[in-house]
Amino acid sequence: MTEHVCIHEVGPRDGLQNEKAVISVARKVALIDALAASGLSDIEVGSFVSPRWVPQMADTDLVMAALGDVVGLTYAVLVPNMRGWDGFVAAGGVGKSYAIAVFVSASEGFSQSNLNCSVADSIRRLAPVVDAATTAGIAVRGYVSCVAECPFDGPTPPAKVAEVVANLRAVAPMPVSLGDTLGRASPEQIVPMLAQVLNMVPPHELAGHFHDTNGHALRNIEVALEMGLRAFDSAVGGLGGCPYAPGAPGNVATEDVLELMARLGYHTGVDRDLIATAAQMAKDMR
Repeated sequence: MTEHVCIHEVGPRDGLQNEKAVISVARKVALIDALAASGLSDIEVGSFVSPRWVPQMADTDLVMAALGDVVGLTYAVLVPNMRGWDGFVAAGGVGKSYAIAVFVSASEGFSQSNLNCSVADSIRRLAPVVDAATTAGIAVRGYVSCVAECPFDGPTPPAKVAEVVANLRAVAPMPVSLGDTLGRASPEQIVPMLAQVLNMVPPHELAGHFHDTNGHALRNIEVALEMGLRAFDSAVGGLGGCPYAPGAPGNVATEDVLELMARLGYHTGVDRDLIATAAQMAKDMR
């Protein structure tokens, strides 16, 4: 039997958040609907962060209100703190097919730049969000950024990544997405990092999140597959970039990941033709 790989589509959130031009709710919803029709099981649709810092996500509540439930599909939003949790609740996320994501950095420099606190403090701050979500029956996914390199601190030691993942999962045993936020990592950096993390977390509870700055994302996915990972984040049309990480222009494109999986013989359940249509919609938003 062909092994299944789960594709976590992050274009509507991690992709669009860095776009400068205002994108209407209607266009965002049309893109998400096109993605939902493709057979994806997980789509990240927005975030409850300060509109002052990420103005593109200020209308996440309106996007949520316009989306209908789709059988077999989970929508997710990023919820960094209790104010964000309150926004998620007010938007009607509880009781629907929604999950939330929380995030920390593997490097101190990026944590200070992005969250204005240390890595340890960021984990302490998100604990109430995780507790609230767990109490409400909402699934939680964790992101760890800068797992290979930090724009401020340089290379991130693999042991530090493993430590941060362990501390995050001590809050709750959530699945964790490992982010090469700058997109500069090579397989030679990804392999030792994964080896350290896999010492304490089984591969089915990990995902790879690779940006493609230096063109290594697909090869990094291949080595992660070889090490047992079966979940990967991608953004349709290669949308993306992090506003707090200089030199991180875009996520690996969903259509490229699907082509890789087909070539390697993995099953995703995602219609590549429909993703191609969505990719063109995404590129037209730039």
